[in-house]
Parts: sequence; structure tokens; C-alpha cells
Amino acid sequence: MFKSKRKKCITFLLLLAMTLNFLMVPNFNKVSASPSKVKNVILLVPDGTGITHTTLARWYKGGEPLAMDEIACGLIRTYSSDAVIADSAPAATAMATGYKSHTGFISVLPDVANMPLLNPIKKGEERRPVASILEGAKLNGMATGIVATCELPHATPASFASHYPNRKAYDTLSEQMVYNDLDILFAGGHDVLIAEKRADKEDMLKILQSKGYDIVKDAEELKNTQAKKVWGLFAPMALDYEFDRSYEQPSLSDMTQKAIDILSNGKKDGFFLMVEGSKIDWASHANDPIGVISDALAFDNAVSVALNFAKKDKDTVVIVAPDHSNGGMTIGDSTLDKTYDNQPLSTIVAPLKRAKLTGEGIGKKLNADRSNIKEIMSAYYGIDDLTAKEEQAIKTCDINKVIDTVGPMISKRAHIGWTTKGHSGEEVGLYVYHPKGIRPTGVIQNTDVNKYMCEVLDINLQHVTDTLFLQAEKNFKEKEATLSVDSSDKENLVLIVTKDDKTVKFPQNKNIAIVGDETIELPGVTVYTGTKENIEIAKWYLSDKAVNLIK
Repeated sequence: MFKSKRKKCITFLLLLAMTLNFLMVPNFNKVSASPSKVKNVILLVPDGTGITHTTLARWYKGGEPLAMDEIACGLIRTYSSDAVIADSAPAATAMATGYKSHTGFISVLPDVANMPLLNPIKKGEERRPVASILEGAKLNGMATGIVATCELPHATPASFASHYPNRKAYDTLSEQMVYNDLDILFAGGHDVLIAEKRADKEDMLKILQSKGYDIVKDAEELKNTQAKKVWGLFAPMALDYEFDRSYEQPSLSDMTQKAIDILSNGKKDGFFLMVEGSKIDWASHANDPIGVISDALAFDNAVSVALNFAKKDKDTVVIVAPDHSNGGMTIGDSTLDKTYDNQPLSTIVAPLKRAKLTGEGIGKKLNADRSNIKEIMSAYYGIDDLTAKEEQAIKTCDINKVIDTVGPMISKRAHIGWTTKGHSGEEVGLYVYHPKGIRPTGVIQNTDVNKYMCEVLDINLQHVTDTLFLQAEKNFKEKEATLSVDSSDKENLVLIVTKDDKTVKFPQNKNIAIVGDETIELPGVTVYTGTKENIEIAKWYLSDKAVNLIK
């Protein structure tokens, strides 16, 4: 009898524990209205930032907490579809679309998904564009924006507003971003949009103006614009590091504040904003801790701006999610193997505090013959004991790679260790603010960041993909139409669909269809994921509205 009661009691306790555990785990697969739903989402991505990066930034400011610290809640697994260490393109794609992909692929499915816990790619779905959370938000009537300190078609910003299996295809990616009709975009990359610097010879700046955008080029113009549709292009390519920044360029927090002001004061139904601190990653590739600190702190200021808005608004989720770590950075190196446990904070921080510029800023201070190396390194990098070998290394290095040369020099003096100049595969931090405290915890996948955003914004992203990216060949052939590609200008391909006496033209990378003299606007861009050298009809994708132009 007692054994029976005891058995029932144990069974009840096990069921209770399982029930409580189920209730505590967020359900990211269900996409429906729920108490977690909010009006706005701000996703902030500190590119290449591992736990050591934030630890170093915190120590640099005297141990005071970072703005993101109060919303820390878990860890993110960052591997890609077929590799344990992710490139920035698939890492951003995972958060943007909910799918892990391959190195270099921007928001398209990979050819293969063979890492643990992944479903294989269905035959015929390889390289299919998949919709981003930004595109889903736009289709739901929300305002959308991107802020970054790199050039606009770099991997992370591109993954939220373009689709192509080659992250280096800047002309393709930037054209799609122009035609994807974001409300605001603030970044570098002015030169990417100039006709004479593009292979397709299209003037993207003129196209933006024809679409009603105000184009601003410096901090003052950004501050003064009253427009509701704005592109801010603040450098020919990437913006400067925060420590090197002139007042002509806005800070990341300035851009974030202006983006929130514009997006939140419009007439649309909420907003989605992606903010990237792009060059924390670049500094890590160069093993320059000054660049890391510079832009990690600048990024945290942007987090503070986002949190201040969200706490007042009470209808906004803020997510901080690095795409991957970089550099294998450590606080303490092998020279401290026997003395690591009695080092004061000054051992690490004092050499770093003496630097006023990043390694990139140092390169811009050197004169033509580099005869002022010692003076510049002393005045701006805090190194007074430069060796002859170090001076020679600076004198002979590529002027655009000075940061890669001097970064390890200050790292050595500050006992900052690095294991690589590439990305690393460990988990990264997850930080989430939700006005009702509903947020993911524990160790999650980078794709779960996307699922959480879809949950709180009530977006069915698979439906968005099926609305925006239908395979042209399959869908038009079902209508008994014929397809061809005008490749007379290989930089401006055009899909041509004909049925009976009706012909519709779909220019690659644009959200338009041309029927005779009429231009029809489409809800998304027409994407071709093949090559211009070997045209494949099967690799054209367009929206359901485009397909329905042929009856």
C-alpha cells in the first residue's frame, strides 16, 4: 500500500516537474497572437563579439556595468549549415531568416545542411531566397530600418534586405536594398551606389531620390532632416572607429536615436530596426584591442539608447545578439602562465588607456615616408618603447593594414592573448528586454533569435517567403507561359515571360514589372541566384503578385 502511494507520489512529482519545465521554455515554433506580442523590435548585433570582448570593455570603463548587462539571459550557438565556425553571412542569415546557411550566402538556403540538429535541404530548394524578418515586418505594414558602421551591402546589413549566394556581390546586394523600400538606412558605402563605380552603371542615388528619400551625408544633415524616408551615407565605404571618428560622422548611438525617432513617429503599424556595431569584428580580425574597446563601448551606447526608448514605450522588445565571436581573445596571455593570479587590473588596462586612436587611426596619422612612426605610436597609441623590429614592421606594412601590424604590439604590452585572426566557434551572449519579461533563456540557436522575433511580432515568415519568392519557372509553366532571359547586358539581366499576346519583363534585383509602357510595383524584389555567365531559368524567384500578372 505504502509502495503504491509512494509510486503515485513520485509519478505526480515527475509530471509536475515536466509541466513546469514546459511552461518555462519559450515556444518559438508557434506563430500566433499571444501575451508576448509587441509593436516594435530593435535587434542590435555587435559583430564578432564574444564574452571576452564585453569583459574587456567593462574593465576599460573601470568595471562599471555595460548597458546590455542588465538584460543578459543566455547563450547563442553560432555554427552554420556545414561548418562549426560561421562566416558573417550565414551567421546574419540565421538571425534574419531563421535558416542556417553556407559561407558567403546572403539570405538564401544552403546547398547542404549537414551539421547536427539540422534538417536536410529539400531537392530543388537549394539557394532559394528566404524572407527576412525585416521583409516580413514590411509586408505586415511596419516601418523598417537598418543602421550599421560598415558599408551598406556588407554581410550583416545585406542579410536583412537582400538575397544572393555571394556576399561579395555588392552591386547586386545594394541594388536589392535600394529597391526593398526600407524607411531608413544609415551606414557607410556612398561609393557603392555611384553609377561610375558600379558594373551595371546604374545611379542608385538618383533612384533613391526618385523614390522620395532624403539623402544625408554628415552628422549635421542627419540631425536636421525632418523626412520620414531617409538614407544616411556617411563615408565612401565603412565609417571610422569611434575613437578615430570626426564630428562630421555621426556616432552609432546618434544614428540609432535618429532611426528610432523617425520609425516610431511615422504612421505605420510599429517598426523593426536592425543596428550593427560592425567593426568590433574588424578590430578582432586585426587583433587590435583598442578597436575592440572603441566600438564595443560605442555599441553599448547604442544599446542604452534602445533600452531607454523601450522602457518608456512599454511596447518594444530589444535584443542584443552577436553573430559569432572572433579572434579567440583572452584577458591574460602565456607570459603570465605562472603569475596570472596576482596581476592588478592596471597590468591589463593601463597600456590600453594610453591609446587615443585605434590601429586604423594610427595608419592615417603616419606621413608619406613614415618617418614619424615613433612619435605617432607614442602620442596616439601609448607605446614609448617601440623596438627596432616593430618600427620596421610598421614602416614596411601595407598602409591599409597598419592596424593588423600594431594591434598585436599593444596586445603584447597589455597581456591580451589572441589565438586566431579569424572567427571562433564558441557560444556568444544573448541579451533580451521584453516589457513583460517574456524572453528566451539558456542556450539557444541563432535561428531561435529569428523565431523569437517572429513570435513577438506575430509574423509567419514561411508565409512571407511563399509570398515573395516563388520559383518563376515552375509557376509560369503551370500557366503555360514561356520564359526567357534578356542577357544582352549581363549586368542588368531581365526575365521575360510571355503568354499569348502579353509580355511581362522582370528586371533582376528590382521590385518592378514592366508591361508595355506600364511599370507595376511589386511587394518584393526579383531575385536571380545563378551566375550571369551561365543563365539558369530555374534560379529566378519573384512574388505571387508578379506571378499573377500572367493569367
